[in-house]
Amino acid sequence: MLTVRDLTVRFDDADTAAVDHVSLDLPAGDVLAVLGPSGSGKSTLLRAVAGLEPLQTGSVAYDGHDLAGCPTHKRGFALMFQDGQLFPHQTVAGNVGYALRLRRARSAEVAHKVEELLELVGLPGFGARNTTALSGGERQRVALARALAVEPRLLLLDEPLSALDRGLRERLAHDLRDILVAAGTTALLVTHDQEEAFAVADRMALMRSGRLVQAGTVGQVWRAPADPEAARFLGYATVLVGAAAARVLEAGGGGSDVGQGLALRRSALRVGPAGPLHGRVLAARITPGAVRLSVDVEGVGEVHAVGDLEAAPPAVGNDVHLVPDLTRAARLGDPGPAPGTP
Repeated sequence: MLTVRDLTVRFDDADTAAVDHVSLDLPAGDVLAVLGPSGSGKSTLLRAVAGLEPLQTGSVAYDGHDLAGCPTHKRGFALMFQDGQLFPHQTVAGNVGYALRLRRARSAEVAHKVEELLELVGLPGFGARNTTALSGGERQRVALARALAVEPRLLLLDEPLSALDRGLRERLAHDLRDILVAAGTTALLVTHDQEEAFAVADRMALMRSGRLVQAGTVGQVWRAPADPEAARFLGYATVLVGAAAARVLEAGGGGSDVGQGLALRRSALRVGPAGPLHGRVLAARITPGAVRLSVDVEGVGEVHAVGDLEAAPPAVGNDVHLVPDLTRAARLGDPGPAPGTP
């Protein structure tokens, strides 16, 4: 297990700490995504775990052994960055087998391990290719294979997919998850992309302004964002509090206990002729999956909603009825089941 306790990193020219008293646990075999916007301190946290940033306070330990004073190259960790940092003068096989050759492994062992890893990352037969001729996704797969070659006890991934386009990033995120599970690798992933975190990780930690906002399994964090800002960052479209939240919750059959508030995904409110909520359309936009609406709902205010593409899309100024789907909602700070769960 990776154990981080009360970790603080402060740069000399900064008024505030880059990482401020963060504590985290990462069990062996799990993947933890540290999620946050630019400047939240997530990459600095990763570098501190790697031993690349000095700690002002706190500790980093693995399997109960404090790593204070242990240099990066002796921690048994491997790092993978967003640009891959491949050696352009070496082939794919040369890159993947680089660390094994440094350890003076026999040539036959290196060749076998390289072949095995290229198969794992979906690049069989690529060993003789020049890395400069690879696509962005292929380069990141090679970088991942190189990081896994030394069988690290912890893999540190700093925005590994951020340089790729959206479609390729989504596909490679799911492949990355499968690869890490197949290899049995414990990993700490830093990302600003919640979809990437959901696709890859078992556990999630949200950071903001250097501080840890909340941590737990992906499901726990998704079902119960700590506050409105966390909910919006996770992709919830609307956050309601007080009477407005209670009205939507009651209309969906979820009782009236709104706690600290109610976060709604865009699809949590859908147009339906018998919907218990009534409102007027303020804006409408047709997308490939649905008609996206902005609706001023009585007793609630302006909310996001969706309509079916097959039906005539409601026009601006039209009155509509909305049906809440509380399986697409979350109570803020509530660790229990989703509002729509029996």
